[in-house]
Amino acid sequence: MTEPLSTPAGRTVLACDPAELKTLFLFEKLSEDQLQWLCREGRVEAFGPGPVYDEGADATCFYVMIEGSLVLSRRIGAEDLEVTRTSQAGVYAGAWRAFLGDRVPQKYDSSLRVLEPSRFYVLDAKKFAQLISDWFPMALHMLEGLFFGIQNTQQAVGQRERLLALGSLSAGLTHELNNPAAAAMRATSSLRTRVAGMRHKLGTIAAGPWDRTTLETLIRLQEDAVEHVAKAPTLSPIEAADREDELADWLQARGIADGWDLAPTFVQSGLDVEWLEKTATAAGSEILEGAIRWLNYTLETELLMNEIEDSTTRISTLVAAAKQYSQMDRAPYQVVDVHELLDSTLLMMGRKLSHSITVVKDYDRSLPRIPAYAAELNQVWTNLIDNAVGAMPDGGTLRIRTAMENERLLVEISDTGPGVPAAIQGRIFEPFFTTKPFGEGTGLGLDISWRIVVNKHHGDLRVESVPGDTSFQVLLPLTAAEPVVTEQGAQA
Repeated sequence: MTEPLSTPAGRTVLACDPAELKTLFLFEKLSEDQLQWLCREGRVEAFGPGPVYDEGADATCFYVMIEGSLVLSRRIGAEDLEVTRTSQAGVYAGAWRAFLGDRVPQKYDSSLRVLEPSRFYVLDAKKFAQLISDWFPMALHMLEGLFFGIQNTQQAVGQRERLLALGSLSAGLTHELNNPAAAAMRATSSLRTRVAGMRHKLGTIAAGPWDRTTLETLIRLQEDAVEHVAKAPTLSPIEAADREDELADWLQARGIADGWDLAPTFVQSGLDVEWLEKTATAAGSEILEGAIRWLNYTLETELLMNEIEDSTTRISTLVAAAKQYSQMDRAPYQVVDVHELLDSTLLMMGRKLSHSITVVKDYDRSLPRIPAYAAELNQVWTNLIDNAVGAMPDGGTLRIRTAMENERLLVEISDTGPGVPAAIQGRIFEPFFTTKPFGEGTGLGLDISWRIVVNKHHGDLRVESVPGDTSFQVLLPLTAAEPVVTEQGAQA
C-alpha cells in the first residue's frame, strides 16, 4: 500500500490511501468524495527521526499523524520545553489556525519532531482553510467566534483582575500613608505646644537672676542632651521601665515635682542618672529644677522633630515604592534589579502581610540586573505573593529567594500553607481555573503570570508543592529577548 520509509535524515512522499485516512478520528465521518479530495489536494509524507518544523516559522502546512511518535515543544529562554509527546494516530499539529486568515499571526506556535520513522497526512495551509470554509461553514463561524470570544473574555477578565489588584493595593497604600501622615500631624501639634512652653520658659529665664555663666552652662547641657538623642540606644520595655523608675526617684529626691512625667523623656533620649548628676553639678541646686525643665522642653522638641522626620521619610518611601511598583515615568522595557521590584511589591502589599506572617528574604545580591518589563513582573510578584498569603490564613512564613540557576535568574516565592494537591498541579496555570470559592477568584492570576513570564519574557514558571512547603519558581533570562532602548534612545 505504501512505499518504504525514507532514511532518517529525509522525508519521502508516499501514495495517499482514502481508506487509511478514514481510520483517523479526524476524517472518519467524511464522505468518499471528501476523502478523495484530501488525497488529491494533500499528500502523505514519511519522516525519519528529527525535526519537522520549527516554532516561529511561517505556518505553511497542517499535519495529521498516521503512524509513528511525535513531540511538540516550545522554546523557553535557552531551553526547549516539551508540551506533548504521543503515538496516537490522528493527532494533528501545524497550521491549524489557517482558517482565521490574517486576523492572527500565521506562525507555528511550537516545534514538531518525530522520535521514530513516522507517516503524516500533510495539507497546505491555504487548502486547509478552504476545506474548513467549504465543508464546515457553520463550524467555521462557531470556531471563529469561540477563538476570538475566548481572547476577548481573557482580556476583559484579565483587566478586571488587574483593576481588582490595583484597588486592593491602592486601599492598602492609602492605609499605609495615613498612619505616618497622622503621626506627623500629631507630632506637629505637640511640637507647637512644646515650642510655646519653651518661649514661656525662655521668658522666665530672661526675667530671673541667672547670670551669663549659668546661661552658658545651660546651653552646653542643652547641646550635649541633643547629641545624646541622636545616639539613644533601643531599650526593651523592661529596661526602659527600670531606667524611668531610677530617674524618677532621683528627681523626687532633689525636690523636683512631677518627676514621673519627666523621666520617660530623659530615658527615651538616652540620658541616665549619671548624666543628671553632671547636670546637677554644673547647674547648682538653686537653678536645678529650672534647668531640668528647660532641658525637658529641649528633649521633647528634638524627639518630636525626629518623629516628624521619620513619618515624612516613611511617606516618601511609600511614594517611591508606588512609583517603582507602577514604573510610572519609566520605559516599559528596561534593565532592572529584581530585588528593587520585589521590595517595592512587598511595601505595596504591606497591609496584607499580617503580623502572623513572617517574611524571610533570601536575596543573592550579586545577581546581575536583567532586561524586563518591570511593571508586569511586579504584577507577577503581586499574584504569587497574594496567593501565598491566601494559603496561610492562620499565619506562616513567606520566603522570597533569588539565585542563579542554569544561567537564568531564579525568583522563588514559597509559603508554609497546606500545599497544592498533586491532582490539580497540572491545571493551576489554565485560564479561569481557581480553587477559591465562587466570586472570590477569577482564575486568571496564574494564567496572567504565566503569560508574562513565559510568553513575554521567554522565561519559565513552575510550581513545586508538598504540604507545608509550596514554591513558585520564576526563571528569567539574563539577556534581552529584543533590543532594549535606553533613555537616550540608543539600542543596547
